[in-house]
Amino acid sequence: MDLEDQYDKLYRYCYFRVRDVQTAEDLVQETFLRWLDHYPGQREREALPTLYTIARNLCVDVARQRETLPLQETDQVAGDPAGTLVERWDLERALETLPPQDQELLLLRYANQVPLQALSRLTGLSRFAIYRRCGRLLTQLREALREEERT
Repeated sequence: MDLEDQYDKLYRYCYFRVRDVQTAEDLVQETFLRWLDHYPGQREREALPTLYTIARNLCVDVARQRETLPLQETDQVAGDPAGTLVERWDLERALETLPPQDQELLLLRYANQVPLQALSRLTGLSRFAIYRRCGRLLTQLREALREEERT
């Protein structure tokens, strides 16, 4: 397993959940430390669901500790001539209309490109059920974005 590639994906996952750069970095490091301590020698195909489970639990712990997350401004705000920031904002607002478990499923499947088999082990759903749910969720997002364009 390429740990560097998994680190980047887990960081993106944690950042999506906590919306704070430093906290996300800390959570990913803690995830790998716990994985190395508790699951030495775990096979590669079993490691990915385990890493995401540890990361999810750590993110939930952080969310319980604080009630609101600060809105962070980035350098991208000032120099966004193509309007990608507005599109991203619309997508984030559309994603927020989905339940947290569906947001997580889309993040894992499309942003982090977690294979269906690993997602199946992680969620307890069949690969076919994940495929159908993702298709339904993407349709919902498209409709929400179309509604946003009309207003």
